[in-house]
Amino acid sequence: MADFAAVVLAGGRASRLGGVDKVMLPVGGRTLLDRTLAALSGADPVVVVGPRRPAAAGVRWTVEDPAGGGPLAAVDAGLRCLDADDGVVAILAADHPHLTRETVARLRDALRTDPEAGGAVLAEPGGRPQWLLGVWRVRALRDAMPSEVRNRPVRALFEALDPVRVDATTAEVSDVDTPDDLDRAQAADS
Repeated sequence: MADFAAVVLAGGRASRLGGVDKVMLPVGGRTLLDRTLAALSGADPVVVVGPRRPAAAGVRWTVEDPAGGGPLAAVDAGLRCLDADDGVVAILAADHPHLTRETVARLRDALRTDPEAGGAVLAEPGGRPQWLLGVWRVRALRDAMPSEVRNRPVRALFEALDPVRVDATTAEVSDVDTPDDLDRAQAADS
């Protein structure tokens, strides 16, 4: 494993977007999935949890079991694809169009400076953590993972790891859940 690994959550029903394959929507000429993968430069391995799609070479694919089990089940499935217990893993939802390599680097740096923290999570203005925009210690995640993960919230797992909160500096925490979100993301990138 390189300095850090990555798990990208790319499943879900996208019901507020009419059920389209959300991570394949374009923003600035690249899909949301491709934009997320670009933010993970240097990660090895990069595991994408969701249906196989065209994407960058070298990506490992997996799905939660059973499929549709929710974000915690997807995190668990992604972790199962990592060989090592040491090191850190970026866990990112694939619907954040303004996430960058610099964002991931800031999260990794914040975790490095606090050896007691189980992770570092991006926080929106006001301090609310975006649990699926974080970098976590692999061993801490595995130790804290509940035995039942289907349709359980990720917040309980991540919050228990007492992460460092890293303030978002731009639209990094914005995501695409609705047609209006997509319009805003596309307008901001033009």
